[in-house]
Amino acid sequence: MAMRWRRGYLRVVRSSFATVPFYRELWALSGRTEPEVVPGRTGVDGGAVRAAALAGRVGDLVPLAGGPTEIDPLRGLGPVLAEHLAVTAGTLVAVVDPGTPRPPVDLPAGVRSCVLDPSGLAGPYAGVLDDVTDHLRRGARVVAVGGDKDLDQLAAALPETLAHLVTRVPVRDPDDLAAPVGPHALIAHPLLGVLGGLGGCGRWHIDHPRVYLRATPAGPAYTLLRQRSPRLVDVLAGHGRPGWCPRHGTPVVEP
Repeated sequence: MAMRWRRGYLRVVRSSFATVPFYRELWALSGRTEPEVVPGRTGVDGGAVRAAALAGRVGDLVPLAGGPTEIDPLRGLGPVLAEHLAVTAGTLVAVVDPGTPRPPVDLPAGVRSCVLDPSGLAGPYAGVLDDVTDHLRRGARVVAVGGDKDLDQLAAALPETLAHLVTRVPVRDPDDLAAPVGPHALIAHPLLGVLGGLGGCGRWHIDHPRVYLRATPAGPAYTLLRQRSPRLVDVLAGHGRPGWCPRHGTPVVEP
């Protein structure tokens, strides 16, 4: 599995160097390592890039053949939830985040979704809150995804007899993986989307079919393996280090 994961990453790097303006410019001028694309040039931080350097450059992350420019902060939510929770048909996934532009688009078939602004649950979002309440009263599962404070606000807005029925899935930034969590949690980044989740073994599992993680001199760098555009390769995020889960034999990030 490790070799296949690595090969997928190498394909993305070589394709990005050949076809994506941002990486053509960056690596041609300073180089990179693992793999080295310009002989003798190893690049700053091994060729990894800080998220701030991509601000205003999204157009340059589109391959020359064209493609979307939208950044989806919920990219990968559906597959990661399905991997770590029993998210089946009839479940309602409530994203509790005022900054989320739209509901997730990659949830499993039959799973509904909504977006709640925790600061306005009694205003224009009251109808959405009623939908959450109706699901709970019918015995359907509700999975709430968001920051700890936002999830607390949702619980406070629900009837006391129903609030405890919500499955809480707090979101952690790659910088915040050492903070205590419950049985469920996600790793998410505003640029990269959902990168993985907390496994039953207590380790932070990378969504390895869709995300690659490698160590660089500046910290862990993440690559989206299946997103054709905008291309996000070796983006630095957090302070952890790559590792492997001895129980599952799959990649994790160690805080």
